[in-house]
Order: sequence, then structure tokens, then C-alpha cells
Amino acid sequence: MINLTNSYLDLPPLFYVPTSPTAVTSPSWVAMNQPLARDLGLVGEDLFGLNGLSIFAGNAIPEGATPVALAYAGHQFGNFVPSLGDGRAVLLGELCSPDGISYDLQLKGSGQTPFSRRGDGRAALGPMMREYIIGEALHFLGIPATRTLAIVATGETVMRDRLLQGAVQSRIALGHTRVGTFQYAAYHGGVDATRSLGEYVINRHYQDIGDDEARYSRLAESIIDRQASLVAQWMAVGFIHGVMNTDNISVAGESIDFGPCAFMNRYKAATVFSSIDRHGRYAFGAQPSILGWNLARLVECFIPLLADNEDKGIERAQEIIDRYPANFRSYWYRGMRKKLGFFTEEVEDEDLITDLLSVMEKEKSDYTATFWALSAQDITVDESPFKEWIHRWRERIDPARNNRAIDESLNEMKSINPAVIARNHLVEGVIASGVEEGDFEPMERLVSALRSPFTEHSEFSIPPEGDDSSYRTFCGT
Repeated sequence: MINLTNSYLDLPPLFYVPTSPTAVTSPSWVAMNQPLARDLGLVGEDLFGLNGLSIFAGNAIPEGATPVALAYAGHQFGNFVPSLGDGRAVLLGELCSPDGISYDLQLKGSGQTPFSRRGDGRAALGPMMREYIIGEALHFLGIPATRTLAIVATGETVMRDRLLQGAVQSRIALGHTRVGTFQYAAYHGGVDATRSLGEYVINRHYQDIGDDEARYSRLAESIIDRQASLVAQWMAVGFIHGVMNTDNISVAGESIDFGPCAFMNRYKAATVFSSIDRHGRYAFGAQPSILGWNLARLVECFIPLLADNEDKGIERAQEIIDRYPANFRSYWYRGMRKKLGFFTEEVEDEDLITDLLSVMEKEKSDYTATFWALSAQDITVDESPFKEWIHRWRERIDPARNNRAIDESLNEMKSINPAVIARNHLVEGVIASGVEEGDFEPMERLVSALRSPFTEHSEFSIPPEGDDSSYRTFCGT
């Protein structure tokens, strides 16, 4: 049914601890991601029958699996914790898709591990539903993200601030190596462990880097490039990760561990939804700078691999990280130009983009709805606070300057700017239906709409009324 391998076992034992999932008493299906199963070549398998239920609950181990909990460190809200690790997750192994890409299959909420500390190793149903919803939303917006293959209710309760229903999520990821994994290697294993991890990441995710002495410089640059592209894509759709600790930054360049995440409604750069981010460290507008800080922590781990002495290594590391701001800006402006239908580049574009965001913030405009209205030409100019800006924008997309017909520019915008996102009130509504009533059909309706985000859906496209700045999300641990 599922045949797994596990290349992570090629690393020294420093990086993992063999750990089996803890069986649950009465598993039942919550969600079964059929489109993802097809992508993984699992169509026709007995994946969503009783055998699959046992595997996804953690009650049975699939063929070829060698379950392990992964070790990593991390800066959590700026404070370095040298030993973290998978406190409620077990990596079963890797499966290969029909297109030859290797994906990790991990159970999340599968019981205690050696890294659980005083935690129960379990997950509550609501946060697992949220991760399924947001993962699909990001993926179908074209943004790299981990995805949920299945959610199984455990038939057991977990204690958080109150008793909650338990669940196990089966997560599919390009990999689970994090910035924090490199920090763990450097702190606990030194240069040899860091080199071993670097070779693993090159072989798994960056096979075109080459094998000369400069490969670690290129690896650091490549990880930075993917992360810059990723966060620029988050910003383009108003996504807030919520907890960008270094242990939540994947070196494979995909969104991971988006627990207290949310999509912004009204545009405000300082928007924070995460209940644990009390000082706005990971606010919407802070994400580019905090990513740069996280990547600097990554490059610090590479210093012994970058040159034959420490001074040269530090110098090379600084050169690498100094390129990040321009790299991010390039990706961000490129994405914003697409959102505005620009096929050419002009110096004025940066002012047009920042001026639009300024008007949006002043007018408390809905981020997603504003860009969709522009692409649909659905703004009454004469009565709009955007009047002056829209005149400038229309001059900018004139075919003489943009090398495209107006209709072509607008069609491009409609293919970039979503009509449907995982809005907070929608997500909370379907989670409540599942948790309180055992009704998961509303969640599947929302997920279905999120899989075609550039098409208007009468049930899901309308922005909420009022201000949701007091809305809070929680990480679920």
C-alpha cells in the first residue's frame, strides 16, 4: 500500500532517535486528501480503508518505514534553545511520487517522543484541521507548502486550556530539515556534523549545486534564495506565518509549521494574529526582516565550511547574507508587479506599489478584495480615495508603456490575485462545525473552493464586515 524508505538514517545518529507512534483507542476519519493522494501516485491503493486508517492513526507501521523523531535546535522569539526536536511528531519515511520527487511522510500528534519534555505528544483536532486548510490554500495559490494527506480523530482527549478532541495529522513535506537542524549540528556536533548535514541537504534538495569546495557557499545562497522567494509570495497574498522561529524555517524552501497562521483581511503592516506574538516580532510587515535574521543564524553555522580559516569564513558569510535584502526586494517587487498587471519594469513602479499600500492602510481596505477589484475594474474612480493612484496605474498599464493590451494585463491580474483565501471567519466556522458537531463537510466545501482560488465563489469570496484585529490564533501545543 505505502512503501517507504528513509534517507535520514544516512545521517549520524546525532540527528534522530528511533521512536514509534503511540497507538490510539478508537480512530476515525476526519479528512482524506484525494487530490494529494493522486499527486503521490496512491490512487487505487487501499489507502483510505481500514488499513490506511491504522497507519494514519499510528496504530500500524507501513512497509519500509523506520520511524524516527528528528532532533533540532532553534531560536524561539530570539532565544536560543539548543535542544528541541520533534516533541509530538514521528517521521515514518519517504515515498516517491510518479514525477520522481521524494516526499517525507510524518505523523503529527502521534504521541510522546524523547523530545517531548513534559508535553503529551498529542495534537488537538482544531489545529490539525487548520493546517490542512491552510496547506491546501497555499499550495493552490502556487506557494510551496507542506500538505495534509489525512487527519484521523483518535477517540481520545488532550488537555490544553481545556479538554479537546485528539487527532493525528499525516503531513507530506519535501523534507523536515530546518535552519534549527543546522544550529543543532553546529552546537552539538561541530563542523563534522554540519558537513554531514550539508551533504544530505545537497543530495536531497539541491542536487545541481556541484561537488567542489565552493558548494557550501552555493548551498547557503540557494537556501536563502528559496526562502526569499517563499516569503515574498506570502506577502503577495497577505499571509502571516505567525511563528517564524528558526526551527520553523525549512531549508527545502516550503512553508512549514504554520500553526498560529492567518490571512490578513484589512491591510495593515503591523497585523499580528498569533496569541504568543505579544510584541509583533512576526507581524505581517516584519516577516522579511525576521527572515533575514533567521538566515543569518543559518549562515553562521556554515562559517567553518566556507573557507580554510575563521576570518575568511566570517567574511564570506557576511557577503552571502548581505545579498539577502536585495534578493528579497527583487522577488517582492516582481510579485507585486504581476499583481498590478505590469509586463515591463519602470523605476516608478516601486512608488506605485508603496503608495497603493499606504492608501490601503489609511482606508482600512481589504487586501485581497482590493487587488481583485482592480483586476475586475470594479472600483468607482470618481468616488474613490484611490482616485489619484488609479489614474497613475492606468497610465502605467497603457499598452505603449506596458507592451501588452489592457485586457491582457487585466487577465494576468486575475490569474495572480485570488478571489478566495482562507479568511479567518471561514476557517473558524468550519473548524467549529468539525469540533463541536462532528460535521466536516463545511471544511471540505471550503477546501474545494480554496483549490480554485482565482474563481469567484459566492459562499467564500465576500470579505467580512468589521475589523478582525482582535482575532487571535493559537499554536495548539
